[in-house]
Amino acid sequence: MEETISLHDLFRVLKRRSVFIISTALFAVILTGIISYLFLTPIYQASTQILINQKQTEQIQVNSQDIQTNIQLINTYTVIIKSPAILTKVIENLDLDTTPAKLEKKLKVETTQDSQVIKISVNDPEHYRSVDIANTIVEVLQEEIQILMNVNNVYILSPAVYLEKPIPAKPNPLLNMTIAAVSGLMIGVGMAFLINYLDMTVKTERDIEEFLGFPVIGIVSPISEVDVNKIKGLLGRIWRRGRQDV
Repeated sequence: MEETISLHDLFRVLKRRSVFIISTALFAVILTGIISYLFLTPIYQASTQILINQKQTEQIQVNSQDIQTNIQLINTYTVIIKSPAILTKVIENLDLDTTPAKLEKKLKVETTQDSQVIKISVNDPEHYRSVDIANTIVEVLQEEIQILMNVNNVYILSPAVYLEKPIPAKPNPLLNMTIAAVSGLMIGVGMAFLINYLDMTVKTERDIEEFLGFPVIGIVSPISEVDVNKIKGLLGRIWRRGRQDV
């Protein structure tokens, strides 16, 4: 026989296992909060923006053909920024205890479509160091690009700045805890239905009908403690009267 579950059954399982579901979600939130605040290392991000032109010019206005040519250079400059030729100089200038490959993993170079602006972001556990690295990359790029491409076309739009009270870019404890709450609820609901499916104990008349396949024709009402005491008293009086008759 095909087993079907009604909407009423679903709500009945959720109601019966509500404490378990809520406990699972709370446990996930608390565990995630502890890990986020106490164990994960805060990572700070500093960003700088640079403008790339095809060539240095004294004219303020440029035509569309020049802009299109400049845009074609963006991918080349993105590769150059992450190259050992630039990163090695940055490591030497700041006396960093790292390698170009490891430093590259901290970088994020972004470009805007149809734009000559490049955004360089640096992630580091120390805020001041992320600022130093971002600004030094631009300084080294300005120097090395004259040697590599024989041009002087890198202009700083907004350098990275030191913040008095920097906020970590990650982790985001509130976001992590929110995700943990949703995940905990989903896991709790799934576990509740799994436990209910594996639970073979008989609790209601309907369970008897489902397991045995027979209809319930009568039930024994529960006897309260007061009724039990009354029955005990009545049996005691009957027993004493029987002793007297003997």
